[in-house]
Amino acid sequence: MATLSLLRFTPLLPKPAPKPHLLLSTPSSTVQFPLRSQTTARISSRRPTISASAAVPATDRLISVLAYSLPFLNSLHYGRFLFARVPIAAAAVGPLLPLVAAYRTLPYAGFVAFFALYLGVVRNPSFGRFVRFNSMQAVVLDVLLALPVLLQRVFGVPARGLGFKVLEIGYDAVFVFAAVCFVYSVVSCVLGRTPYLPIVATAADRQL
Repeated sequence: MATLSLLRFTPLLPKPAPKPHLLLSTPSSTVQFPLRSQTTARISSRRPTISASAAVPATDRLISVLAYSLPFLNSLHYGRFLFARVPIAAAAVGPLLPLVAAYRTLPYAGFVAFFALYLGVVRNPSFGRFVRFNSMQAVVLDVLLALPVLLQRVFGVPARGLGFKVLEIGYDAVFVFAAVCFVYSVVSCVLGRTPYLPIVATAADRQL
């Protein structure tokens, strides 16, 4: 009887819980992560890398470069004071002087080139956005470069004194700005990248 009572009141011990290191060493957990990393590496290695110059055709880049030549040619007369003080700058633009002279001898050449660029390229849906956006930037830049001339016709041109000094500094600033925009835009277009000029890019994007 005593033996039966001991067997009756002996509590059942719970089974020991599995240790954490045994769970982490299961085959399913050790195989999943290497397979994911290898699959990701294979997919990433198969992605083609397309450069910016390869995405834009050469004809589009050439037309964009020619579009920026319009505001640059119209800005050369703002560099007259700078060319007189810096002979190197005058020598740099020297090869362009015959082209500028021929451009100015044609009647209404500036208006014809302006509307040809705006109506023939910007508003032409057969051209891609790269060409149309760069042409629109060139048009907006050309309009901005015409504003100082309009101000001169309204207020006149000072011949001496402080007014002439302000005019000289203003001419230099306008030409340097136009030259920097021209170089930056041409280099970007040759590389197949879209240049974004300050203030000009926002106005050009709204027109498209």
